[in-house]
Amino acid sequence: MRIFIIISCYFLVFTVGAQSKKQDKDKQAIKAAVIDMWDAIEKRDLDKYAKHIHPDYTYFGESDIYLNEGKAFDVNNVRGFIQRATNFHTEMHQPQITIKGDVAWIVYYWTDGGKINGEQFSSKGKSTRIFVKENGTWLCIHSHFTEVK
Repeated sequence: MRIFIIISCYFLVFTVGAQSKKQDKDKQAIKAAVIDMWDAIEKRDLDKYAKHIHPDYTYFGESDIYLNEGKAFDVNNVRGFIQRATNFHTEMHQPQITIKGDVAWIVYYWTDGGKINGEQFSSKGKSTRIFVKENGTWLCIHSHFTEVK
């Protein structure tokens, strides 16, 4: 019986440690996905951006009254932004990531800046993004952005 208890304890410690490492890896993948999305926008690479977006994607933008729906709608909006914007960059601050099975969310603050139609802009705000894991890949399925003045 004593050996069974010892073996069970070792198994429990190993299992919890392995789950923790997997969750840390998933958290890094989710944060990296958001940063990669921003990098794709900066480099005007819509295909790279779109690979992170779920087909059923929805979002509330900084000043949107209504829900925006669909990956194609979002990619078209990003296309419009990169046609008007230059020298832009976004930074993430204080990210917190929670994972529950194949669903995860990341909350963070952002700062960004650049030029739109030749005029300098900067903004800061807070965001929530929800991801789902499909076929081993974390895809953004919903976002909510709020500018903070």
